[in-house]
Amino acid sequence: MINVGIVGVGFMGWIHWLAYQNVRGMRVTAIHTRDKKKLSGDWRGIQGNFGPPGEKVDVSKLACHKTFADLLADPKIELVDLCLPPHLHVEATIEALRAGKHVLVEKPMALTPADCSRMVRTAEKVSRQVFVGHVLPFFPEYAHARKLIESGKYGKLLGGNFKRVISDPLWLKDFYDPERVGGPLVDLHVHDAHLIRMLFGMPRSVTSQGRMRGEVVEHCNTLFAFEDPSIGVCATSGVVNQQGRSFTHGFEIHLEKATMQYEFAGFSDTGELMPLKILTEKGKVLRPSLGDGDPTTAFVGELKEIANAIGKSQPSAILSGDLARDAIVLCHKQTESVRKGKTIRV
Repeated sequence: MINVGIVGVGFMGWIHWLAYQNVRGMRVTAIHTRDKKKLSGDWRGIQGNFGPPGEKVDVSKLACHKTFADLLADPKIELVDLCLPPHLHVEATIEALRAGKHVLVEKPMALTPADCSRMVRTAEKVSRQVFVGHVLPFFPEYAHARKLIESGKYGKLLGGNFKRVISDPLWLKDFYDPERVGGPLVDLHVHDAHLIRMLFGMPRSVTSQGRMRGEVVEHCNTLFAFEDPSIGVCATSGVVNQQGRSFTHGFEIHLEKATMQYEFAGFSDTGELMPLKILTEKGKVLRPSLGDGDPTTAFVGELKEIANAIGKSQPSAILSGDLARDAIVLCHKQTESVRKGKTIRV
């Protein structure tokens, strides 16, 4: 049994808590928050853009720590689950690793490649694993696409288009601060940067065009170039300043013998879904059944991946710190490309 301590009881901490209830071999035994109400189990104030709202939680069997140091001193905890604001990820991760814990840190891993490297090096030095919460590969549409690619059923991976755009998150006052949240690329597009890196390998260059807001990219289109010039990959990422469409994401992935297509958009009046479709070389349109669509199940898959990696003492091929660091590198190279108006070597 892997004992877990959750640090930070906000929206993501709540979603992780729910996911742990459905993962065999893992259990939450401790929490740390500076909020007295949440420390006592009153999580009713938690709201998010998916999943159920927070509830009252029975914390009578948990160790409820007022300080991070107290939680790290608990010898029973094997995995520390960090659900903190991005600018706090680096030092908290390093401190937990040095305390002998494995760490799951929410994405973005850190705000700069250098800080990501510090986290990876520390994990290697103390023989612990750092996992980064890139849950996108576990969402049903993305998981199905990933497994089909890995199977080789439809031949070689040829390229793809990826989209992730939101309306301006006016409630996040630090969203465009490169030293606290990182802006649309580091906080939002990093999901697709991670997926692109995982599926295609590391690009040799990026060419991004778009608009800046202060020191960060507000919106851009990017062409990723690889050593194999026949691979075509592009992404649209960032923020639009009209509030009618709060969120959209999707992909079109090209294989030798099939194309996979999916998109979802949330509007102020409704949500619109183009379910995953597989277009075969024989002209068929396949519509795989992907379950009930509950987004919290993706986090269950993420946690199972972590439990398996810890159990086998081997890095996760999806959630490793190396992969997450590369995604942050790509986000910064894309920012440099927009700022300088030219192609940037990776």
